[in-house]
Amino acid sequence: MLHTIKPTPGSKSAQKRKGRGSGSGNGTTAGKGTKGQRSRAGASRRFAFEGGQTPLLMRQPKLGGFKNPNRVECEVVNLSDLETLTAGKYDVTALREAKLLRTKRPVKILGRGEVTKKLELTVDAASKTAKEAIEKAGGSVEIVSRI
Repeated sequence: MLHTIKPTPGSKSAQKRKGRGSGSGNGTTAGKGTKGQRSRAGASRRFAFEGGQTPLLMRQPKLGGFKNPNRVECEVVNLSDLETLTAGKYDVTALREAKLLRTKRPVKILGRGEVTKKLELTVDAASKTAKEAIEKAGGSVEIVSRI
C-alpha cells in the first residue's frame, strides 16, 4: 500500500551537521578550510566574477550593430522556380496566381538555376545574372521600380 512505502535501507543517510563541535568530525572550520575569502561569513562572489579580470559582459560592445531603417525586404523568386511556368507574359499578380509568391512584398528575380522558356517578366527588381539568363533564353525582364 502507498502509506507503507519506505526508502530502501541504506539509501538515505543523515545530513552532516557541520560546525557542531570537534567531536562531530566537522567542527572548528566546518569544512571551509583555514582563512581566505571563501572561509569567511557572507563571502560569496557575485555571478560572473572573474577574479578581478574585466568580466566578459563588460568586454562586449556597449551598443548593438546598425540596422538600416530604409531597408526594403523583397520576396525572392529563383530561375529554377520560373522554369515550372509555361512560356508567356508574367507580372507580379500572375506570379502570385501561379503560387510562386506568398507575401505582398516587392519581387526580385535571382539567378539560381536555369531557364529555357521564353518568359516576359514585369517585376520590381532582378539580379544581373538572372536578367542575362532570361534574355539568353529569348525572354525579357521589365523592371517597375517600387523599391
